[in-house]
Amino acid sequence: MNIKKLGLIINPWAGVGGPAGLKGSDGADTVAQALAAGSEPQAHKRAATALTALQPFAGQLEILCFAGNMGELVAEEGGFTTRVVGAAATDPSTPEDSERAAQTIRDAGADLIIFVGGDGTARNMVNALGDNFPVLGIPAGVKMHSACFAISPRAGGEVLRRLLTGQLVDLHEHEVRDIDEKSFREGRVSTRYYGELLVPEEGHFLQAVKNAGREVEELAVADIAADIVEDLDPQTLYIVGPGSTTLAVLSELGCDGTLLGVDLVRDGELVAEDVSAPEIERAIAAHDGPVKIILTAIGGQGHLIGRGNQQFSPAVLRSVGRDNLIVVATKTKITELGGRPLLVDSGDAELDEHWSGFIRVVTGYRDAILYPLSNGDLS
Repeated sequence: MNIKKLGLIINPWAGVGGPAGLKGSDGADTVAQALAAGSEPQAHKRAATALTALQPFAGQLEILCFAGNMGELVAEEGGFTTRVVGAAATDPSTPEDSERAAQTIRDAGADLIIFVGGDGTARNMVNALGDNFPVLGIPAGVKMHSACFAISPRAGGEVLRRLLTGQLVDLHEHEVRDIDEKSFREGRVSTRYYGELLVPEEGHFLQAVKNAGREVEELAVADIAADIVEDLDPQTLYIVGPGSTTLAVLSELGCDGTLLGVDLVRDGELVAEDVSAPEIERAIAAHDGPVKIILTAIGGQGHLIGRGNQQFSPAVLRSVGRDNLIVVATKTKITELGGRPLLVDSGDAELDEHWSGFIRVVTGYRDAILYPLSNGDLS
């Protein structure tokens, strides 16, 4: 592709509900609740990270966007030539604004559109553009089931850089899937296929569709849970992330817990469930003793941090430390990655780079492997 005009669409509120433990950011009420809980929007920061790779081409590239926080501010801050082709009808902007932006930017002559958001924003792109106009998603949402996103903002920037330097990058149709946030908040995952988008595909820079199938290796999961519970220290505060494998650990303890939230455990007891990032920070500050995090990866994608568990904010991760991270996953889940690394995309590039490297993964009872953890910088 010969890109001279790049479209940019930012959903300013994408992902804001994650640190607050709201399982999504759809709707003005949810956004207001997240902001009231202390969450800060991250979409602009993630857009800026992706655009950093394009700054050497700022003099030859025009960015087409909507006014203000839907694209203009980030593009101008990056030093790009910017052409504003419209504006949101309301503040905060709505899904209808994202769809109108996509159509307007396409009609204004964009060669490709990058959009910053989550699965809901990807659905907007399907509604507006169908599957015959090239787009690339920069991940900023809570629910990231679709295959149209780069594995991280930096990886998205690398795909765009390769396009701009004339390297051969294939275009393929990739699925867009989303879930019902109301059901998600009630602990039920129900995904739906909404269509496909035409996406530039380059090696390991694009994420896979989330594997939403239930883990059939019940014995393997039970063995993992038994291993973890046997080694729990009564003086340690355990922060247990979402997922069926981690939920099995809570079940082994006789605790209910939450499938899709973050729970706190101490001395074999559930002391708080479905907590937000600020609540985790307060619990760490109040605890006089060691703190550990128990996490599992998303099947099919391999994301360990940054997808569906934004309650693990950079502040939480730095406070606990990499050495106090307990990763659990069945060997089948690891094998399905096909050699691709586990991924960390916390929104803090320095932390992501520092945490990259080999990490211990508990795969069964007294059974563990060393597996690579990457920040997505696969160039």
